[in-house]
Amino acid sequence: MGGRKPLLSAQARSYMAAMVTIVSWASAFPATRYLLQYYSPGAIMLLRFLLAVLILVVIGFIKKIRLPKLKDMPLIVALGISGVFLFNFFLNTGTINVVSGVSSFIVGTSPVFILILARIFLKEKVKPICWVGVSISFCGLMGVTLSQTIGFSFNTGILLLVGAALSGSILSITQRQLVKIYTTLEVTTYAIIVGTACMLVYLPDILREFPGSPWQFNLAIVYMSIFPAVLAYLTWGYALSKAEKTTHVTVFLYLIPFLASLIGFVWLNETFSLVSLLGGVLIVSGMVLTNVFGRSR
Repeated sequence: MGGRKPLLSAQARSYMAAMVTIVSWASAFPATRYLLQYYSPGAIMLLRFLLAVLILVVIGFIKKIRLPKLKDMPLIVALGISGVFLFNFFLNTGTINVVSGVSSFIVGTSPVFILILARIFLKEKVKPICWVGVSISFCGLMGVTLSQTIGFSFNTGILLLVGAALSGSILSITQRQLVKIYTTLEVTTYAIIVGTACMLVYLPDILREFPGSPWQFNLAIVYMSIFPAVLAYLTWGYALSKAEKTTHVTVFLYLIPFLASLIGFVWLNETFSLVSLLGGVLIVSGMVLTNVFGRSR
């Protein structure tokens, strides 16, 4: 007799893990805006990831995770530098002068980069219907950002956030390859250690800003360490490892601007309009089209 079938399929578990990631990452945009009232971008990065490294090292010690093989180090270093260090550098620096909804829209364009990179490097075939779904979701994203950009003028923050979108797409492609060799916990631990090592250049900022810092901001740092950092990276790796194709879960990234705008509205009183709501409906519609009709047979 065969073993008991799981209650949820691998694809369903992948989608659930992806949603945990998306909610966590969406909250990072308003949380970063909140923290920038007191901390500098570099200090925010290093504080949250120092704590994340501590958490992961403790978990890794308990779980007895393996050390990475030398031949896999180039991919691991690329993942840590691009997906952790550069992504958070571009995000934190670009968010200084850009509201949560707009910054999350720009970073939310990463599924477009991921589709292209997955086609080039992973040789994944993309059905035409997937591009239609992506286009619909992208239109929804435009609606979300237009609702947030009244009086908004171009600044270098936009270019930095485009850099975050590209870095995030490299994260998904590289992580997809590594989770075939290592566990999600191992890949996440390796990447965050490498990325945090790069952030040590901001140690003087912490020494200058942390003493006497308000407890509310430090509590937000703890939240950013546990959820958008440790938990989100773990669940994203799991989602990628269980997905039939990379694009089946990366399309969920289109939800981030809608959720970030909603959280920013509730927490920071940032503008959230009917146009944003309608944009969110389009985002979800595009996701459903891509995931239901674009799946492999």
